[in-house]
This record gives sequence, structure tokens and C-alpha cells, in this order.
Amino acid sequence: MSGHAVTHDALVAHLLEHSVRTGDFTLKSGRKSNWFIDAKQTVCRAEGILLVADAALAVIPDDVDAIGGLTAGADPVAFGVAAIAATRGRFLRSFSIRKEAKDHGVAGRLAGALEPGDRVVITEDAVTRGTSPMEAVSVVRALGAEPVMIMPVVDRGGTCEELARADGLAFAPLVTAPDLGFPYEG
Repeated sequence: MSGHAVTHDALVAHLLEHSVRTGDFTLKSGRKSNWFIDAKQTVCRAEGILLVADAALAVIPDDVDAIGGLTAGADPVAFGVAAIAATRGRFLRSFSIRKEAKDHGVAGRLAGALEPGDRVVITEDAVTRGTSPMEAVSVVRALGAEPVMIMPVVDRGGTCEELARADGLAFAPLVTAPDLGFPYEG
């Protein structure tokens, strides 16, 4: 078994142990579901973010300069992956996009080290419909950087890939709902 497969299996196991809950849930969309994922329970634990970083660094293209996305969902992933990458000699800037501009228009939404011209991976702990990463794509472009990939830790919904590809972006979820034993629920 390759190192990537071992990492993937360990990440799936961690998510199932710490982040997935089963029962009766009502999602943000109003839909009912028999499962829910709080991926922050994985990405905010040391062993979890190490697994995420191993999986992420295996798929992030070598020419990428920065990693980030909308605040809350992207923050632990972006900052954790960048920090762990640095210990391995790979230097990525990280950033967060505020939900609303603090001031100064679109520039006021940026918190972190994104620079114009950067090639960027947009990340998120979990995506269902894909609206958050696509909003981050639009802000990153407005800031003069170039999104090249959307990389959620978990693709719960199965619809973000189509949005990403329609916008010319690679899509590389580290884990999918079917990997966790559940159908997509976009």
C-alpha cells in the first residue's frame, strides 16, 4: 500500500472517529440528513492536521504560493498545512478571507499573507454546495492572485467539483462522502 493510501485511510478513520455524527439532522439548506460532519474536530486536533497536511501536500501543485479561503472553515486547514509544509522545506503563505470587508473594500476582507500574482489553493474543512470556496475564488481574483485549485478536506455534497471545473479550477477533495460510507448530499 502506498504512503498516500495509508494517509488517506488514516484520515478517513480519524474523520469517522472524531468528526462524523449519525442521527437525524437538518442541514443549512433545510434538507434532512442521517449524518453530519464537523470536520473541525479533525483539523483542530494535532494528529488530524498532520494527516490533512500529508494528504494536502501530496496533491498541492509545486508552483502554488499560498493556501487559504473563507474564515472559519479554511483557517485551521490553511494555517496548519502551511506550518507543517514549512517544517518540510516547502514554503506556502497562508491567509483568511473575512466574511465582510473590515474596511478598504475587497482588500479589507484579506487577513494574511496573500500577494498579487500568487498561485493559490482555496481550501475549506468541508464543502456541501461549494458556495464558500467559490466566494473565496472571487475575492482572491479581485486581490490580483490566481486560484488554481479547490481542495476541501471533505467533499460532502458532490457539487463543488462541477463549479470548480466550470471556472477552470482543479478540484482535489482529500476525502469524499462515499469514502466515509455516505452518499453525496449536495
